[in-house]
Amino acid sequence: MSKSKNGDSGEPVKVFKWDGVAVKNALDDAIREVMTKKLPYTENFNLMDGRLLICGLAVGIAMFALAWDFIYPFPKSKPILIGCVGGYFFLMGILTLYTTFKEKGIFVVVMQKDPAGLDPDSRWEVASKMKKFDDMYEVTVRLIDGKSGASRETDFKRSVADFIDENGVICQDIIENQIMKMHSSLTAAKKDK
Repeated sequence: MSKSKNGDSGEPVKVFKWDGVAVKNALDDAIREVMTKKLPYTENFNLMDGRLLICGLAVGIAMFALAWDFIYPFPKSKPILIGCVGGYFFLMGILTLYTTFKEKGIFVVVMQKDPAGLDPDSRWEVASKMKKFDDMYEVTVRLIDGKSGASRETDFKRSVADFIDENGVICQDIIENQIMKMHSSLTAAKKDK
């Protein structure tokens, strides 16, 4: 997303509308902007920090193997290299499991502070899916109540053509209206309980 010097997104975002990955990422960024700038929530990066920790450990193992091989050339470093390569591939397997089962397509997590400050923060998670060569964009918004731990979610599945004009410009107002409707339905359900 292009940003001006003061941090506000001034220009509309234009995307090549025939590139599905670029369209999905642009729509995800537009939803992230609604959840972090239009609503009074703070973004939580713990989910992505877990991924960075796993990747950092893997890079550390690779760097250790490189340094060990530099100090003790190949015939001497063979057992250490085998261990490091095994550890690296093990961590890549853990990373695959983490992104598949823990992240599940979640691209933004925001925390809703308790107004009284007594109860734990409620957690809002937004995930999206879009299959390759398909124009259907599916978004799921989940609210995890900080007090009870109960989870409620709502979703929609619409064509990306509903959110992008014929020139490839993202229609931020349409996305904002859709996300605010989903937010309101989950907030109303929270008050009913």
